[in-house]
Amino acid sequence: MGSAWPRRRPGRLIMVLQFVGFMAAFRDPGGLSPMMAGTLGGLLATWVTFTPCFLWIFLGAPFVEKLRGNKSLNAALSALTAAVVGVILNLAIWFAIHTVFRQTVPVRAFPLSFDAPVLTSVDGWALALSIAAAVAIFRFKAGMIQTLAACCAAGVVLYLAGALA
Repeated sequence: MGSAWPRRRPGRLIMVLQFVGFMAAFRDPGGLSPMMAGTLGGLLATWVTFTPCFLWIFLGAPFVEKLRGNKSLNAALSALTAAVVGVILNLAIWFAIHTVFRQTVPVRAFPLSFDAPVLTSVDGWALALSIAAAVAIFRFKAGMIQTLAACCAAGVVLYLAGALA
């Protein structure tokens, strides 16, 4: 039975992790030059993210085929996969809310804890770029890189035109 999931491409994840590590260290370089700190921060973020994964792969590879027939383990792994999808969805919603709305209010009511958007603080340009990106990807089947580049260019143009603060 074939998988409905697209082929995984970890290159994008690696680039995002390196960028976040670079920017964090670049902004707070300590005693180093910002460029050196940023470079080391990007390398460190990549290392601590992927080394444990590869260790698990290399150490667990000999046992994978033996475990494939274990029904209890397959059920547990299915539950784990569902949990990971839920975490990714939660993160996507969090980023969407904090990108499209300039203000949020914390809602803390047991057992709920989330940031509710202030609807009057919608960032029209961020919303327009998000909708344009979604239409480009889902309707016109544009590639991720092309869509990201176009939205980035549009953001730069809007910033230079004074539309963005």
